[in-house]
Amino acid sequence: MRKKTALLATALILCSSSLFASMPLQTDDTGTQGAGHSQIEIGVESATNKQTEAGVAYKETGGAVSATLTYGLSDSIDLVAGMPYEWYIEKEDGVKVADGNGIGDLALQIKWRFYDNADAGFSLALKPGLTLPTGDADRGLGTGRVSSDVTLIATREARLASYHINLGYSHNEYKLDEVSETSRRNIWHASLAAKLNVTGKLGVVGDLGIETSSDKDADTDPAYILGGLIYTVGDNADLDIGVKSGLNDAETDTTLLAGVTMRF
Repeated sequence: MRKKTALLATALILCSSSLFASMPLQTDDTGTQGAGHSQIEIGVESATNKQTEAGVAYKETGGAVSATLTYGLSDSIDLVAGMPYEWYIEKEDGVKVADGNGIGDLALQIKWRFYDNADAGFSLALKPGLTLPTGDADRGLGTGRVSSDVTLIATREARLASYHINLGYSHNEYKLDEVSETSRRNIWHASLAAKLNVTGKLGVVGDLGIETSSDKDADTDPAYILGGLIYTVGDNADLDIGVKSGLNDAETDTTLLAGVTMRF
């Protein structure tokens, strides 16, 4: 039982780095590309998680390369599509018991900035989406069923910093019976982030979040803290790097993130 649950947990760990937030943040902002403009984000992450149960030491390591394409349908509406390529290794007392690699689930979303008060620097957006089962659920690379999500986003822009709050809900379906029996379908998420403009090109970011545990038997909900840097190269590209750490045992211990964003 633990094997299948762990495989799914690993897949969700790799996907937990939102394909749609401004890298390396997990928390999204209300910004859109503008009508006819596009953006592509390439992100890389490496995660490590350790735990001990009944005297057995478990270690999960994994990584992902994700590509996210965003297109401005109008000045206030974006269409977004993203897909990761994932890999993982699981060990028990130093002995490998499972591994795998392949594409994950395809995620599709629409971001609609429905309120924008430029004078106050405050805006709101709604972002519904679907996750399609393009990954192999039997190998821990996806849920195997169509799932859905929606996120309410608030952004406050100031001269030296910007602040973002996300409140989200996901409904997950699972192909494997043993996973479905032990996993919650309804997941709630809350997070907040800030970006400090150190110079015209360099920004320091911080992110804090918590969500419902996908494990029905869990007593603790996973919570994280993240710090990182975003460096603007010219007018149309950003480089980013970040470190995400678990605030409790329910969250992945450490995730390293890096990426590049290009706008057209």
